[in-house]
Amino acid sequence: MSAPATTGLRILGIDPGSRLTGYGVIEGVGQGLRYLGSGCIRTHTGDAFSRLGEIYAGVMALIAEFQPHAMSIEQVFMARNPSSALKLGQARGVALAAAVANSLPISEYAPRAVKLAVTGTGGASKAQVQHMVTRLLHLQQVPSSDAADALALAICHSHAIVAGQRLGKSS
Repeated sequence: MSAPATTGLRILGIDPGSRLTGYGVIEGVGQGLRYLGSGCIRTHTGDAFSRLGEIYAGVMALIAEFQPHAMSIEQVFMARNPSSALKLGQARGVALAAAVANSLPISEYAPRAVKLAVTGTGGASKAQVQHMVTRLLHLQQVPSSDAADALALAICHSHAIVAGQRLGKSS
């Protein structure tokens, strides 16, 4: 049996936020995944436009450092607070702009789909996502919830690629 096409594929997962934008980078290795890095882009106090610039610059720096082949990001969802939804959308937009500026293919996943792919249930808690990301990537320490969410997005995309290949071969 040949290795899945995710071998050597580096995926950048982004969990956008106006103050904290989580990121996680994985690479396919044989039948598994290898952790390359994760963390948060933390914006400093200042006006909203400066924070957006920091997110854009941070994502651009991650792309330059890790040279990913694809980016995975959370789909837009309706928040209870319209102001929060707008801020999230703007943070998401500048992260997407950085990916587009680097010609990265982008995939979007609903939060429930990401949780389902990583934990087996779409209603998983943040702690459950952190636990499963830690186990799936054989991490020594549990990542912050924002970094774990970003890693989960990257893992979800890797699973989607493999599932798509299996479906394509069976038809």
